[in-house]
Amino acid sequence: MPLSYLARIAQTPAPTFEEGERADLMARLWEDLGYETARDEVGNVLTRLTPPGTEGKPALLLAAHLDTVFARGTDVRVREERGRLIGPGVGDNSASLAVVTALLRDLRGHEGRLRRPLWVAANVGEEGLGDLRGAKHLLARHRERLGAFIAVDGYLGVAVTRAVGVRRYRAIFLGPGGHSWGDQAPSALHALGVAIHDLYALPRPVSPRTTLNVGLASGGTSVNSIAGSAELLLDLRSLDPEALDELDTRAQGALHAAARQAGVSLRLERVGDRPGGDLRSQPLLDLAREAAREVHTDLRLASSSTDANAAAPHGLPAIALGVYRGGNAHREDEWVQASSLGPGLRFLRRVVDLYQRRPLG
Repeated sequence: MPLSYLARIAQTPAPTFEEGERADLMARLWEDLGYETARDEVGNVLTRLTPPGTEGKPALLLAAHLDTVFARGTDVRVREERGRLIGPGVGDNSASLAVVTALLRDLRGHEGRLRRPLWVAANVGEEGLGDLRGAKHLLARHRERLGAFIAVDGYLGVAVTRAVGVRRYRAIFLGPGGHSWGDQAPSALHALGVAIHDLYALPRPVSPRTTLNVGLASGGTSVNSIAGSAELLLDLRSLDPEALDELDTRAQGALHAAARQAGVSLRLERVGDRPGGDLRSQPLLDLAREAAREVHTDLRLASSSTDANAAAPHGLPAIALGVYRGGNAHREDEWVQASSLGPGLRFLRRVVDLYQRRPLG
């Protein structure tokens, strides 16, 4: 059962940009099962099942991300309460890593049954400012050898078929600073306040859904000092690439205008660009629906930003599929229903089997 792997994975810290310890663990687990693994330039762990006779055929790539949203030092111990496993990151995405590891265990010794290559990755950089760098690297490097991409992420019964495009910016306002009584210098915090007000005043379409969020804001040094610096992190999202482009242009304009109004300078850095648009998911969705019926699970379609977004620019069929039931994602009391991991494994195994029988490429 995937349960045998889950606590060990979840209790190995993996903040975004610091996934090395968990990557080492995944490599050991897969190597202990008899698979060769490789670590690429950005830190992804990859194993490739290519039985004789399948060379040159398009591979199915399963990818489960290594990183969590929790900072180094977070208590990641897992506890069990009434059939639930509870702890930071126990679901997102430790449970998915546990399920793909159990899939590899079940395939051990039966690789010859594969009619086409199966690649499995534990990838970096899905959360926060990771900007999908692990999935982007895998697809940029290996696109010509792939027939389809499945991001193993999320709740069992949910299939992400539409990629929400995301742009993220760090805006830093800079002024001379000074004493709150003795100087008359412009305040970087004044610019920050104007910017936040004006950003939220920007018009956004209700349909296609388009959102704006200032997730972090900080600045200044003391109550009696004029702030010499202040910064914010801005998240822009839309289901429509044109709507996202328009909001992006207006948001940059609002940030520059706020700096001019307050009399400070602006340093603007794009720190995230997750492509949205068509995932060409229908062939994979057909397989997922059939697999869900066979394990008596309803499948609900969703729009989200996942590692599957990275496939959009490459025209590669992609989808994100969940393999566990749980809740409170991105909270320290996140939970996973232990009994859901078995059905999640059977579902994923069936999707893989159906791809072998009815390949997309």
